[in-house]
Amino acid sequence: MKSYCVKKDVILKKWYYIDATNKILGRISTIIAKYLKGKHKPEYTPNLDMGDYIIVLNASKILVSGKKFQNKVYYHHTGHVGGLKKITFQEMINKFPERIIKKSVKGMLPKNILGRCMLKKLKIFSKNIHCHHSQKPIFLNV
Repeated sequence: MKSYCVKKDVILKKWYYIDATNKILGRISTIIAKYLKGKHKPEYTPNLDMGDYIIVLNASKILVSGKKFQNKVYYHHTGHVGGLKKITFQEMINKFPERIIKKSVKGMLPKNILGRCMLKKLKIFSKNIHCHHSQKPIFLNV
């Protein structure tokens, strides 16, 4: 008996959009990662990029539970000696609301070339306006 393997030419990629208003960051990130990977499809294959495109709207209105709004800290290093930078969640939501969702989803995807290709299909906007109307995205109720 032979197992079925999907070909790259047969994969259909749809466009979905999600409204992140008053949604918890971790809950919405897991759903986004599942759709970017393609795990919601019955013909899911781990070694192929089967996921769909996701548009996230109102990223500036996302919520976190507990005291994370004041206490959560994001770190990055510049590459120079003593170059560790940190920014709190409160500052990040005011300056770069798109980066919060992108960092959260990136941590849930594979750490290889396939994961980087999946992340390119994530489009995040801080307001309710986006430029992908011609793709006719479907609303994803979460």
